[in-house]
Amino acid sequence: MAAPQGTGLADGGVPDELSGAAVPDGRVSETFAYSLKRRLLGPPLVNDQISEERLSRPLALGVLSCDGISSAAYGTEEMLIEMIQVVGLAAFTLILPMTLVILAGVALVVLSYREVVTVYTRAGGSYVVARENFGPRVAQVAAVALLIDYTVTVAVQTAAGSAAIVSAFPQLGNISVIGPDILTVISVIAVLIMCYGNLRGIREAGRAFALPTYLFSVSVGLMIIVGLARELTSGLPKVGSYPGATFPIGHSTEGLLSLGMIYMLAKAFANGGSSLTGIEAVSNAVSALRPPEGRNARQILVTQGSIVAFLIAGISWLAHVTHAIPYEAGYPTVLAQEANVVFGTAGHFMYFVVQAATALILFTGGNTSFSGFPFLASFVAGDSFLPRWLTKRGHRLALSNGIIVLTIVSLILLITTSAKVNGLIPFYAIGVFTGFSMAGFGMARYHKRVKESGWRRRLVINRTAAVYTAIVVAIFAIVKFTEGAWVIVIIFPLLVFALIRLNRQYRMEAEVLQNIGDRGAAGITLRQPNYSRRVVLIFVDGVDLATFAAIRYARGLRPTTVRAVHFVIDAAQAEKLREDWVRFGQGIPLEMIDTPDRRLLRASVELVNREAEQKGTHVTVVLPRRSYSPLMGRLLHDRTADKIAAVVSRVPNSAATIIPFDVESRVQVLHARHAARMATERGEGEAPRTVRMKEKSPEDAVAGKGDGSEGRPPVLPAGVTPIGALSGPGKATVEGKVRAVEIRPVEQNCVFECTVTDGTGALTAMFYGRTHIPGVEPGARLRLDGKVSMREDGPAMVNPAYQLVPRDAAE
Repeated sequence: MAAPQGTGLADGGVPDELSGAAVPDGRVSETFAYSLKRRLLGPPLVNDQISEERLSRPLALGVLSCDGISSAAYGTEEMLIEMIQVVGLAAFTLILPMTLVILAGVALVVLSYREVVTVYTRAGGSYVVARENFGPRVAQVAAVALLIDYTVTVAVQTAAGSAAIVSAFPQLGNISVIGPDILTVISVIAVLIMCYGNLRGIREAGRAFALPTYLFSVSVGLMIIVGLARELTSGLPKVGSYPGATFPIGHSTEGLLSLGMIYMLAKAFANGGSSLTGIEAVSNAVSALRPPEGRNARQILVTQGSIVAFLIAGISWLAHVTHAIPYEAGYPTVLAQEANVVFGTAGHFMYFVVQAATALILFTGGNTSFSGFPFLASFVAGDSFLPRWLTKRGHRLALSNGIIVLTIVSLILLITTSAKVNGLIPFYAIGVFTGFSMAGFGMARYHKRVKESGWRRRLVINRTAAVYTAIVVAIFAIVKFTEGAWVIVIIFPLLVFALIRLNRQYRMEAEVLQNIGDRGAAGITLRQPNYSRRVVLIFVDGVDLATFAAIRYARGLRPTTVRAVHFVIDAAQAEKLREDWVRFGQGIPLEMIDTPDRRLLRASVELVNREAEQKGTHVTVVLPRRSYSPLMGRLLHDRTADKIAAVVSRVPNSAATIIPFDVESRVQVLHARHAARMATERGEGEAPRTVRMKEKSPEDAVAGKGDGSEGRPPVLPAGVTPIGALSGPGKATVEGKVRAVEIRPVEQNCVFECTVTDGTGALTAMFYGRTHIPGVEPGARLRLDGKVSMREDGPAMVNPAYQLVPRDAAE
């Protein structure tokens, strides 16, 4: 029915204002969330700014070894905690042979990973080894092990770093309110700072990240040397008492071969195994080293292992001599007590140097997981075993989703364990040593299969390391089961199963797509349904602007039949809807369906089924939805439209479309137009027709964002014409960045089309008979030489000569 003149209605009663642009000049105003993110994290980075810096050996040793070397700070203390509660002061004698067993493990793991980095010179570590030698499914055991390792590393390292700070300044524990939980408070703050810094895109490949490793190694090494010198000359005194309760001192007199003593030694061994964590970090970043990567990685591993062994042995010996005893509060640490005794009053400033170096390397070691965890998660997601949103880079080119997941889980661990290292250890070693075992067994299988030069010796090394670390896993799962290891024992296989199950879903989708592609390549024409009757149903709950927008969209589909449907669950609301429908005269029928049980999903499916069952019929359900900001949307919507769309889409010969309607922006536009008409009628001149949107920021203006250019126009080489200067047909040479590529079928052929911009304009290059050109992808720089033709949307070239321009040459 025609709309009366002057009503502002079109298409049978739908306001024509709804067709107006809500986004003037094609620009979208920044949301509050984006503005806040920009202020907190800084302006967005572009893909070209991803760092590809290669590390020299000294720098790589500092950057990649901080996690492994820092483990020496708490390994001895963790062994003493288990032994001293059973055998008392005899623990300071048993600590020496126990340390030798741990050092044997360090040697085995270093030798095993030397073989890994010799063969696998790309990033990935034990995950890549397992995937290449056991297949992608078995490799998920290594993936889960590494993900758990990275997560618990953040918690353990920050908890230990917090203990180092409070050991240096014990008065922090007396602060009112937070004093009893000071370790948790400092740890949480440290993790949040790491998260914030990594979301901003800090890089670990800098000298600042290498400094704590060298500072800790030198200061603690100096403490060990001075301590040994004092012991040989004047003798070292025993550690004095500190405020707070130590762990209970046991008085067991059982023999070493008794069941109780073996159990205690097994627990101490399991705790001491934490000293081996982080040694594998080099294998996870081999590709970041300068060539030759394999040789450099082997040298770094040996150097790192030697430093770790020296520090663990020295700290254990000083504990044996000074009787530094662990405290239940977690501070002062054994390392802090040793530094205090060794340097004494005369060199007390070195005590603070040791504590500062310890805190720095532990926090830096924890920060390495914010690089390793997101990268590994992205790697595994790329293999279709984790959700693909973990592969996406964020505002500052960081893998933000992985960083946020890691932050949340590590904070949960810290809070639930009160940031006590001893409480976190049960979660730690199972993941770490499972990764070691997978790498060892994987390399053993590689040597047996390839049989390279010296393969028997290498096989013995890797298999021995694999068995050693597997024994540690078994011991840990048994002796630490009741202390928290049960969580990992249960979660570990569940995560492996979940990853494999997710991959099965991805593979099924890929197989379906592959079948479709194979049929198309074989010339089999895909059946295109030819519907003689197309029905559009608009589900309405009221008459508002969102309903008008849905009606406009439905009419644009040019259906055979269109009608509105309302499921009656409230008689009063249904009556009001009927009155409004009559009043606004929409020109399409309104059907009201009684739904006494209020089961909208079932009623929707039944209605669509009845329509779709008719021969030659296709049903489209249109669902209007009012859109708000994300926060308001969560408060105001129960996602009913999404639920209906999900069930309707399962009905054969049917589809569901949700039509979002941005209430705020549309109301602003309609209000401005109404004000303009009123001003014109009063003779006050024409008021602005659109709402003024936020202008581009200075950074965006410089970068050319929003105008289709790539940023500040570069200085073009001689003979290259700016695209913006092309005014007519003729031969020309242009150069710029590929902004977009498109593949289009053209008369039983294909055309590969790319849009090139140089900051002055955009040109379209079309290559007929091509579906892909190696290297020509969004972000690449391209030089084109050919005949220019002018189209409505700008200049174009057909099958031009092209040359890829290295980015370095363009800068």
